[in-house]
Amino acid sequence: MASKSFKFLFLLLLLVTSLSFGQDSIPAPIIVDSVTVDSVAVDTIVIRRTVDKIYSPRKDVNLQIPNIDFKKTKTLQKGFQRFRVPSFWETENSFGINISEVAFINWNAGGDNAVSGLGFLKFARKYKFSSFQWDNNLELRYGLNAQEGRKLRKTEDVIRLSSNLGFKKDNDSRWFYSVQLNFNTQFSNGYKYPDRDTPISRFMAPGYLLFGAGTSYISKDEKFNLYLSPLTQKSTFVLDQDLADNGSFGVQEAILDAEGNVLTPGENHLLEIGILITNNFNYTVADNIELKSRLNLYTDYIKSFGNIDVDWELTLNMKVNKFISTSLGTQMIYDDDILFDVVKNDNGTIVNPGVPKIQFKQVLGVGILYGF
Repeated sequence: MASKSFKFLFLLLLLVTSLSFGQDSIPAPIIVDSVTVDSVAVDTIVIRRTVDKIYSPRKDVNLQIPNIDFKKTKTLQKGFQRFRVPSFWETENSFGINISEVAFINWNAGGDNAVSGLGFLKFARKYKFSSFQWDNNLELRYGLNAQEGRKLRKTEDVIRLSSNLGFKKDNDSRWFYSVQLNFNTQFSNGYKYPDRDTPISRFMAPGYLLFGAGTSYISKDEKFNLYLSPLTQKSTFVLDQDLADNGSFGVQEAILDAEGNVLTPGENHLLEIGILITNNFNYTVADNIELKSRLNLYTDYIKSFGNIDVDWELTLNMKVNKFISTSLGTQMIYDDDILFDVVKNDNGTIVNPGVPKIQFKQVLGVGILYGF
């Protein structure tokens, strides 16, 4: 009886304690897919991992180590070049010889054996920096002809120097403010064959110097160059006194007495002021075929305005390979200061001053061209 009373009191005390502390004081076990161990809930964690599919290469793929054969490799075409500081100068040097020959042996139609040779040098220097451009060109040409039964004759004789300095305000523009200088003369005496005693031209007789300012248009590929100068000085030099006394190439001739003696020597210099237009044009006709044109037009303001001096040179260059080339060239000159068919009397007095004529030259050559 006492034991039952004791149990009853214990249960009653437990019930009062649970009511005073709340229902959450003693958590009840929650069974959710779990296992209860000593009244502690342990959740079950399931981890799943997806395994990627193994990639299988194509059957036609060769996974072997490739064979390396150094016998099939090529050596360097050019040797090792040291580093050089970039320059604003562009250079061009070329040397060439053109030769033509004709020979006859028991030739029924007749003919004389002949050999002609023409040598030329060209040096070009071009400076380009920012808005400045300076072009310089020097051309030297000399040709001879040897024919059976006669002495050597000159076929070509040219010394030509040109320099053009340009400045442009806008880098995108192709128009330049320009200053240009041109100089032309020859190496040796020129004759009207077969006369070899009286030269009709010599070194610096004539010599032409043109200097002026204007504007020029240069295309982006620099194959077209047009120069316009409203103010250009043209100086004609005749440094041979005999030619100067004859009034050759437009200079003031000598004043003679009745017996032909020189009273006042002829002048050695003629100065003119006028308009100059020059054009240089290069056109690629086909692979290894290039057409070059050089045109100079000049008229004097005071002496003969509107009477235009023309110097037009047209050249077709056909390059066979790196060293062999063929060229076909023509040149036409008209200058009213150069007179032909001058008639003099026995005292040397000019009876007929002569008339200007168109001068024309054609050259065909095959030879060697070397750049260095």
